[in-house]
Amino acid sequence: MVGIVSYGTYIPHYRIKIEDIARAWQKNPADIVDAIQVKEKAVPNTDEDAITMGVEATVIALRACGLDAKKLQSVFVGSESHPYAVNPSATIIAEAIGMGNHYFSVDMKFACKAATAAMQVTAGLLGSGEIEYGLVIGSDTAQAKPHDVLEYSAASVAAAYIMGNNTDELIAEVKEMSSFSSNTPDFWRRDGVRYPSHFGRFTGQPAYFAHVLGEAHALLQKSQMQPSDFDFCVFHMPNGKFPRAVAAKLGFTKEQLLPSLTVDMVGNPYTASAMLGLAEVLDTAKPGQKIFFVSYGSGAGADGFIFETTKKITEFQKKIVPVTKQIAEKEYISYLQYLQKTHKL
Repeated sequence: MVGIVSYGTYIPHYRIKIEDIARAWQKNPADIVDAIQVKEKAVPNTDEDAITMGVEATVIALRACGLDAKKLQSVFVGSESHPYAVNPSATIIAEAIGMGNHYFSVDMKFACKAATAAMQVTAGLLGSGEIEYGLVIGSDTAQAKPHDVLEYSAASVAAAYIMGNNTDELIAEVKEMSSFSSNTPDFWRRDGVRYPSHFGRFTGQPAYFAHVLGEAHALLQKSQMQPSDFDFCVFHMPNGKFPRAVAAKLGFTKEQLLPSLTVDMVGNPYTASAMLGLAEVLDTAKPGQKIFFVSYGSGAGADGFIFETTKKITEFQKKIVPVTKQIAEKEYISYLQYLQKTHKL
């Protein structure tokens, strides 16, 4: 058996309301909020980046399961905002938490699904018996050009998952996994360019929906299961509308989706988006419940997993700070403060 041993999430303290961004650009706040179904988003402080947030989330995950960091044998970090173009985030995080020197490591790159790709690689290492514990991190201080549509949703969060192959330690088992990929460049950023570019509405039907639906159908066929067989579903959340629409198209109910919808109050933290939604589901899931999970990354591709919680989940939940509580602990800032923190103006 391969699965999740522990997880930890880190949401920065600061928030900005989407209506304040809209007002700064003389847009109708109600129109913007209704269009993207996001009310506010998480903003990093001036001294926070993908590495510092990744360390915070990992420390929380280690503390929750009581694991010595030196027992981790791999660390893969998925991010679109690695602080260094040349110098791995993975080794900096490993050094910060005291992993030692004997581990597999790499920074992953595949837009918003980089961390779930890392989860698949880690599952392969665990399944082969090459390692016993692996660390997967999705961490982003998501970038957006001022006055671009992405500015209303691009957010900052880190999620860390410790995976293992000891049956007695798993809180959720990986039952199935697969991927769906194509060369569909709906979103990109050239080397040396500060902000990403995108094809606007093109990011919907031929990109997000084609890949998420393609992977979802493949995963259902592979597992010989139906949407009604699951207790929860989790999808990548570029905004509030897309996951709701894709869930409905697949036949999932609002009740199955609702526990994972962090985007409304946090925004889209790119590689941490679906990972944060999964954490919120695990915060309240009961033993023996099944979770249907599909991430998405521009470029483009989708990774799918089926998780089933174990009896260990109940005891584990007593040791964590729920995502909902982290979302509630916040301080609002103005648009000027937001620019100072995120764009160093």
